[in-house]
Amino acid sequence: MTASVSNQPGAAVALFISDLHLQAAHPRTTQAFLDFLREQAIRVPQLYLLGDLFEYWAGDDDLETPYNREIAEAIRQVSDSGVQVFWIAGNRDFLVGESFAQAAGLTMLPDPSVITVGGRRLTIAHGDAQCTDDLAYMQFRAQVRQPQWQAQFLALPLAQRKAIIAGVRKESQEEQRHKSMEIMDVNPAAVAALFDTTSTTTLIHGHTHRPARHHSGDGETARTRYVLPDWEYDVKAQRGGWIAIDANGVIRRFGHDGQELTD
Repeated sequence: MTASVSNQPGAAVALFISDLHLQAAHPRTTQAFLDFLREQAIRVPQLYLLGDLFEYWAGDDDLETPYNREIAEAIRQVSDSGVQVFWIAGNRDFLVGESFAQAAGLTMLPDPSVITVGGRRLTIAHGDAQCTDDLAYMQFRAQVRQPQWQAQFLALPLAQRKAIIAGVRKESQEEQRHKSMEIMDVNPAAVAALFDTTSTTTLIHGHTHRPARHHSGDGETARTRYVLPDWEYDVKAQRGGWIAIDANGVIRRFGHDGQELTD
């Protein structure tokens, strides 16, 4: 990553990323994230992390793992430099709690959240709650987001929690082989309902790993949905990128190489 959004017309005031799935087994993706923090995020007033920053999160007591501590400290350096860092949980790291938030110097937001950036009022979300066609996942999501379930799970030994998560991930990967991309994508009616309930016309989310800009309607009925890319730099066909919003509310998309994308 060599391009800097602050050196181009309309310097960014906020950056948005999601679905990095950080893990020690993916060193190039990890380095790409650390480079992004040093070269991009540190230059803007606000950074929004919209879920699945980690491949999985077993609980804040896993902060003692050197890799997790490194990531938290890297985010903290950005926060300490004066950047406001915000977090929305994903389906892989919904167990992130206040201890991690304090260690990383970030503010946790509910999913979805309505924010104003560059004079533009918009909705941000992880995106999994809108994948309502995937009935099995929605049932699982409802269960694991219950405070009682989380309290019981977090009471288990860390090693046991990691073993359970590994088993769930294996089952999920097997199930996804038999699901269509349409089922695992957001449901149009669920997206429309989110626009209606938030009274916004712009939505930024991740989760689906299908980066794009979707526009519908005209005039007062116009709505635009931006989908963030997942990050994967440990393969030949690298993926990644972010969304930037400038002080005038202009939204721009950037690819894994730091170059601006055109629709």
